[in-house]
Amino acid sequence: IYRRISVAGLALAAACSSATDPGGGNQSPVVDNLPRPLTATEQQLVASTNDFSLSLFRQMAAASKDSNIFSSPLSASMALGMAMNGAAGTTLSQMRATLGYGSMSDADVNASYRSVIALLRGLDPTTDVRIANSIWYRNDFPFNQTFIDAVKPAFDAQVTPLDLKQAASVSTINAWVSGATAGKIPTILDQIKPDDVMFLINAIYFKGAWRDKFDPAETKDDTFRGVAGNQAMKLMHRHGSMKFLFRQDVSAVDLPYGNGTYSMSILLNGSGNTLDQLAASLTPAVWNGMASQFRDFTSDVYLPRLRLEWERELNADLIALGMRDAFADGVANFTRMSPLGNALVIDKVKQKTYVDVNEEGTEAAAVTSVGISVTSLPPQVRVDRPFIMIIRERLTGTILFMGKIVRMP
Repeated sequence: IYRRISVAGLALAAACSSATDPGGGNQSPVVDNLPRPLTATEQQLVASTNDFSLSLFRQMAAASKDSNIFSSPLSASMALGMAMNGAAGTTLSQMRATLGYGSMSDADVNASYRSVIALLRGLDPTTDVRIANSIWYRNDFPFNQTFIDAVKPAFDAQVTPLDLKQAASVSTINAWVSGATAGKIPTILDQIKPDDVMFLINAIYFKGAWRDKFDPAETKDDTFRGVAGNQAMKLMHRHGSMKFLFRQDVSAVDLPYGNGTYSMSILLNGSGNTLDQLAASLTPAVWNGMASQFRDFTSDVYLPRLRLEWERELNADLIALGMRDAFADGVANFTRMSPLGNALVIDKVKQKTYVDVNEEGTEAAAVTSVGISVTSLPPQVRVDRPFIMIIRERLTGTILFMGKIVRMP
C-alpha cells in the first residue's frame, strides 16, 4: 500500500489599495542595492530556482501553445524543496537535478532557502511580501524526526500533527491557507483521502502598487488580437519614463512596484519569431541577458486590464524535466522522510492560480499541491496581442511568477 503525502505551495500577489492620485504612484526612493551582498550559496540558490522556473515555464508553454499560463514556479520549488529533504537515492538525485541544485549540498540548499526567504520579506517596506510554510502530518504515522528537524528551521515551517482521519482536519489546514494568503486563497484541500499522511504547504503573499500608476481615465475599450481571434478588452495607458528593451526578437517593458525592488516585465515577440519561439528561448542566459538590457526611455505603454484563473496538473511536466522516480510506485524512495519511505510516492502535483492586473497594481494567487503516495525604438509598447509576463525581485533576480497570455480570459 502506498501512502500519500501532499505538499502544497501557495503564492499570492495583491494590489495595494493606496489612495494616491492616479499616475502619481508610490514615489518612495528607488532602491538599487541589496542591504547586503548575496553569499555564494545564496547566489547559487537564486540561480537554481530561476533555472527551474524557466525550465518549467518552457515545458508548460510548449505543451499549452493555444492556452494561457500563469504559474508560480517559485512556490512549486519551495514545496518540492521541502519534500526533497525526505528523498533518497535516485529519487533524490532526480529531484535535485530537476530543481537545479547542481553541486550544492542539501545543507547549503536549506540554509540558503532560509536566508533568501528572510531577505525577500524585507526588501521593500512599501510592498508586503510574506512567505510561509507548514507541515501537517498524520499523528499515527511514523516520520523521521531528522526530516522534521531539517525542514522546520530551513523553511521556517509550522509543524502540526493531526488526526487526518477526522473531517475537521480539512478545515484546520484550509484555515491556515486562508490566513497565510489574506483570504485570497480560502482552500487548498477538498478532502483528505485515507492514504494521505502528510501535507507540506508553502504560501507566498505579495501586495504592492505600481510605482507609477495607470490613470483609470486613460483606460479605453480596445481589441486583443490573440489565438481566439479578436476579443474585446480594457486597455490601460501610461506615458512616461520607463525601462524598455527593443531588439529584433523581443520588445519589452519593465514596470516597477513600490521602491523598485519588485517589478513586472512584459515581453512581446519580434517580427522574426513567434511568442512560442520566444517562450522556448527563455533559458537563464537569455533571460538574464534581457534583464540586463532594460534602459530608461520616455514612451507609452498600453497594457490590458485582465483577470485570469488558471490550473494545471504538473506531473507530466515534472516527469519530462527528469523527476521520474518520485512518481513511480515501488521505485520512489522517501526513506529520509519515514522508515516506511519506500511506500511513499508522489501522487499528484497541481497548481491553481489567479491574477488581476489593473490600474493600481497586480493581484495574483497561486496554489501548488504536490501529493506524495504514503535596436530602433518604436514609439510605444502596445500589448494588444499575446505576451509573456514575469513578476520578479530585481536585485536578487528571483522570479516569483511567470505567465503567457494568448487570449482574454
